[in-house]
Amino acid sequence: MSGPGGKPFLYVVVCAAGIAVEVPKLITAARERDWEVGVIATPVALHGGFFDAAAVEAQTGRPIRSAWRSPSDPRPFPPPDAVVVAPATFNTVNKWAGGMADTLAVGTLCEAYGLGVPVAVLPCVAGALAAHPAYRASLERLRGMGVRFGDPYAGEAGEDGVREEFHWERALDLLEAGDREGGTPLTR
Repeated sequence: MSGPGGKPFLYVVVCAAGIAVEVPKLITAARERDWEVGVIATPVALHGGFFDAAAVEAQTGRPIRSAWRSPSDPRPFPPPDAVVVAPATFNTVNKWAGGMADTLAVGTLCEAYGLGVPVAVLPCVAGALAAHPAYRASLERLRGMGVRFGDPYAGEAGEDGVREEFHWERALDLLEAGDREGGTPLTR
């Protein structure tokens, strides 16, 4: 499975967190590593102004997907070779782990497991939410499904208004490390 030009195709799932404004950094890093990229956003991330959709579409050369397509519509992206979820929110992680595919973004994540597509996740969850037992159980379930998680990250600005650096490239490193550790091969 690969995109036009024979490059591997990466789906980037973007959730509604403030750090999503920096998702072009992930797209740039992926393209530098020879991935073609298509973005799928949760409806709130896309329509809530969490990132510059026009800039991302210009950067990828593809429309951002957020809604289901009708059966007669062509598929706008080729099948994924891998998926990155960044930033991944409390809501998305819990719905995904529970198999509640009520949005295209979560449906895509649920389907990736059945297709054997490798998935890397960079969580962006406030500490109070990360302490919730449902979230911890969701992380455990997803890890058991082979999902690769970056280091936990609160993603919230501190009391001084400063936000820690979000290491976007870590998601790509996780995909490559999984390949070296016997995970699903990433043909590149």
